[in-house]
Amino acid sequence: MTTTHSDGGSIPPKPAAAAESVRRGVRGPRAFGSVNWVGWRSLYSKEVRRFLNVATQTVAAPVVTTLLFLAIFTLALGRAVETVHGVPFPIFLAPGLIVMAMVQNAFANTSSSLVISKVQGNIVDVLMPPINSVEFVSAYALAGTTRGVIVGLSTGLCMWLFVPFEITNPGLILYHGVSASLMLSLIGIIGGIWADKFDHMAAITNFIITPFAFLSGTFYSIERLPEPFYTIAFFNPFFYMIDGFRSGFIGVSDAPAWMGMTIMFGINLALAIVAWRMVDTGYKLKN
Repeated sequence: MTTTHSDGGSIPPKPAAAAESVRRGVRGPRAFGSVNWVGWRSLYSKEVRRFLNVATQTVAAPVVTTLLFLAIFTLALGRAVETVHGVPFPIFLAPGLIVMAMVQNAFANTSSSLVISKVQGNIVDVLMPPINSVEFVSAYALAGTTRGVIVGLSTGLCMWLFVPFEITNPGLILYHGVSASLMLSLIGIIGGIWADKFDHMAAITNFIITPFAFLSGTFYSIERLPEPFYTIAFFNPFFYMIDGFRSGFIGVSDAPAWMGMTIMFGINLALAIVAWRMVDTGYKLKN
């Protein structure tokens, strides 16, 4: 059935789908509020499913690697260094290894996702949807944090079977575990946006992440360091996340708890602003 115009012409009937949309009151493109929760949740879920689909590589492998570190250092140094801060060396070592596994995987999650998308050219699939820069950064960052926390929980549970450590302050463990994973996740976003190829990411890992992690007191207390290395250690942000996380288990730290928590918050805030600015200006993403 057609409708006749006043000028004698006719209007073709609306398609069934369009008529149904009109009947339901749906007109034009879908509108979102101040936050596109659907888009944010979709991007976050995509990134989480991406590493869960290969959990053997992204979760199980880091657990095995960390347990090997524990075995090697315990066998090599167990008799030479029996106690640190009054606790057995394996119990002192375990928290540092756990948080190191967490941050390495949080960094790998965001950095690898962005670099792969840029190299393959499908980064446009993330940039075209109606997702602003805050939603973009927060979705990627929290997905990387999720991977770090999952790896940390898995590693901690497996390690507890061999090293029966106790929890002294759960709040410190939760705060520093999440903050550490978030920090490396944000660094992964910044590095992934900056990098043009996988060699650039390898350079960040080899010359920044690994040295900072190994020189942060993961395997030792900085009290053993001579000057000026003892003072320099306090300028290493990795030191605060490992020291705070470990103090939640053994109840002893090399730095005041308030200092570590404040520095971690400040660093994460600064990194989030840098990552947001890079995405908002389209640096190496839209140019």
